[in-house]
Amino acid sequence: MGPIDLSKYEQLKASGDLPSPRGVALAIVQMTLQQDVSLPDLCHVVKTDPAFVGRLIRAANGANTIGRRPLVSVQDAIMYLGVPAVRSLALGFSLMSNCSAGMCKGFPYARFWSESLACAIAMQAVSARTRAALAEETFSLGLLARIGELALATLYPAAYASVLENCNKFKDIELVSLEQAAFAMNHRELTAAMLADWNIPKPFVDPVFHHEEVGETAVSTDTRRGVLTVSLALARHIAELCVVAPEARGAMLPRLDELAQRLPLDGEDIEEMCDGIVAEWQDWARLLEVEAAEVPPFADLRAAAGSHAAGEIEAGEADAQPLRVLVVGASGEAGECVRGALASLRAQAIEVDSGAEALGRVLEMSPHIMLVDWATVNGAGPQVVRSLRATRAGRGMLVMILIERENEGELAEAFESGVDAYLVKPLGSPLLAARLRAGRRVIEMQGEIERDREEIRFFAAELAVTNRRLQEVALTDSLTGLPNRRFAMERLRQEWAASSRNRRPVACMVIDVDNFKKINDTYGHDVGDATLKVIAAGFRKALRSQDVVCRVGGDEFLVICPDTTLEAALVCGERVRRAIEQVPIQAGNGKLCASLSVGVAVREPGMRDPDALMKSADRGVYAAKQRGRNKVGTVQKPAR
Repeated sequence: MGPIDLSKYEQLKASGDLPSPRGVALAIVQMTLQQDVSLPDLCHVVKTDPAFVGRLIRAANGANTIGRRPLVSVQDAIMYLGVPAVRSLALGFSLMSNCSAGMCKGFPYARFWSESLACAIAMQAVSARTRAALAEETFSLGLLARIGELALATLYPAAYASVLENCNKFKDIELVSLEQAAFAMNHRELTAAMLADWNIPKPFVDPVFHHEEVGETAVSTDTRRGVLTVSLALARHIAELCVVAPEARGAMLPRLDELAQRLPLDGEDIEEMCDGIVAEWQDWARLLEVEAAEVPPFADLRAAAGSHAAGEIEAGEADAQPLRVLVVGASGEAGECVRGALASLRAQAIEVDSGAEALGRVLEMSPHIMLVDWATVNGAGPQVVRSLRATRAGRGMLVMILIERENEGELAEAFESGVDAYLVKPLGSPLLAARLRAGRRVIEMQGEIERDREEIRFFAAELAVTNRRLQEVALTDSLTGLPNRRFAMERLRQEWAASSRNRRPVACMVIDVDNFKKINDTYGHDVGDATLKVIAAGFRKALRSQDVVCRVGGDEFLVICPDTTLEAALVCGERVRRAIEQVPIQAGNGKLCASLSVGVAVREPGMRDPDALMKSADRGVYAAKQRGRNKVGTVQKPAR
């Protein structure tokens, strides 16, 4: 598996924007991570959320209920499901409640949770048959299998909306590739990292990471991991089949059969299982107030798909995308000529009598060409064409007119209004057909130009992302992954300005690694580099989410603490010092411990700029070293 870089994930997590459990669910998750959690204590916490109680008991009674009485108490449900499953259910249902909407305009939040719920139920049903894992455990696995997509939509709402738009336009480019280009990570990696962070067992995380690749790469079902991976791919496919447009379901059945045979599942059993999944999905949807479409029995879907396939074979010679032509006012001999030309081209044509009716039909059928008998619109032709060109559907359309004679003034007015071409009556069907074919070539060229423009926009977006990454590289220390001095100075100026506007405190810590030169000289630069990496990782764990830590020199670090008093900064500095003091560092066959001298300062009224704040913190480092190192020092006086 190729998980996301741990340091990057920690940065995302520290932002506080990742989807995460809240309230009672958070308390349940934290409690179940304790080794000595007691059943009565857990029951007490669960019972404080009546909605979760109902969902928990429903989940416990959702599979393998044959031969046992229904569970009705919280304690029985927890004992039957097991603590890990309860934790996962609390996590999943909390996310569903708290992330049912968001800022990403292109992200289908309602469909996402509807499909995820269907995937959870399908995964539970498939696992009950394969027995690769307890069905109760795999419910949450299906529910959270796409949580990385939701996370990206939450972290980067505008950028992810653009990614989804490009995914719809460029069908041959996978979503993960577009995500990787935009964010240097994709939803598969982020999902795996989030599940691992939530203590979902690795045997479950791996199938989530790989299930979208089933079909692209060979996945053996000789192992438990392989069975779970293919099972999740099947559950995901069933869920997609539930939420797609009804006319698209038939085409998905062959893939359904292929995945079922790989497990293997019996052909008749798969239809019965899918019908049960749909019924269960609709019941759960009512309980959770989630959308759930009507899905006919799968046997009926299969029969309808067979009839549709036969119809497609009979219509095999039909033009997949016929030329759409709107004919306005053509009657008599001219009308017969137009009908003959359109029939020879197998064009899809609609005839209307007036310009007003034509405008309504334009929005309805989005024609490629509008053919207007200029004389029959009684002088209203120019106004009709202008109104047409004012609409989005009409701007790319080819407008041709039929005229009685070539009148220079009349033609000039027609072209000024937006007409593209004209033909003089009487005319023959072959000539008209040739002109329409020429018009179709123009339409096709316009389509190619628009596709080229979309590709240019896509490449421009990729270039912007590349430039953003280069900027990130320029502001990042390559060894520790922390922001570098350039970033630190700019961020400190920003926090200083914010402090001036809001009249809120801002503090900083200057941190030196004690005896770092001696470590390098004694053990070598490899151990020195490893020491800095360990210390950087320790900073991320010990500091608060709002603190910004940067490497500003060889063994010197700067921590910017917004909205922080001197007293709070001293406490934070002591926490960091103790955290690093306790971390062992590998040095050859032995281990060593590093220590820090921390200087703390807060903005005071007499300070003129951020440099003065840093100098005060520097003097605090000197005071800490004077006291014997491995200390937190300040030259300022804490308030009493």
